[in-house]
Amino acid sequence: MLTKKQLELLRYIDREMKKRGISPSFDEMKEALGLKSKSGIHRLITGLEERGFIRRLPHRARALEILRRPDALPPMETPQPGFSPSVIEGGYDGDDDEAQAPNSASTVELPLFGRIAAGNPIEAMRDPSETFGVPASLLGPGEHYALEVQGDSMIEAGIFDGDIAIIQHTDNADNGTIVVALVDDNEVTLKRLRRKNNSIALEPANAAYETRIFGPDRVAIQGRLRALIRQY
Repeated sequence: MLTKKQLELLRYIDREMKKRGISPSFDEMKEALGLKSKSGIHRLITGLEERGFIRRLPHRARALEILRRPDALPPMETPQPGFSPSVIEGGYDGDDDEAQAPNSASTVELPLFGRIAAGNPIEAMRDPSETFGVPASLLGPGEHYALEVQGDSMIEAGIFDGDIAIIQHTDNADNGTIVVALVDDNEVTLKRLRRKNNSIALEPANAAYETRIFGPDRVAIQGRLRALIRQY
């Protein structure tokens, strides 16, 4: 079952892809639906993906695939009462999926990077057109960015596939900190940092994965985990 905004977005994406051959940008989606921020679009996209209507193609900007077309759906479906994914409790009126924090003025739009995965330097995963709104209270001093987590290597630290990690940009971090690390200038990973003598260990939080150990010249810290946002 789709909400009004989800159905509206699905039909807009379907129409634009038939007309232009590519999916519209988040800015175009935001304007088409009359939303105030691209974080609202991100929530709608996530909802459509969870319901099996679309699929995001990894590591490619503006790359969506429609799995279930909206043609046979009714113009609007009434949202199911009770649990609704990606909704802030007390802030949903059954008609608008752009869930906002109680004080929207305290929301900060961060650049949203793609899914963190081997073989992609962090800058290569950035799409300048995509941002993610987070409460300012989650941020510390300095610059921050949002990063979509991929995989299960950090599940024992409470970090799951699809979570949005809020990263504070830094090139240094203390032992035991969960960091974004660039390995050999071409592989980015989210792991716990361990230093011993001249070695750097990148430690997973999943017994199914092995700790990887590198020389200090092979690893560059690109940020540390500041907060985590999960959408249900």
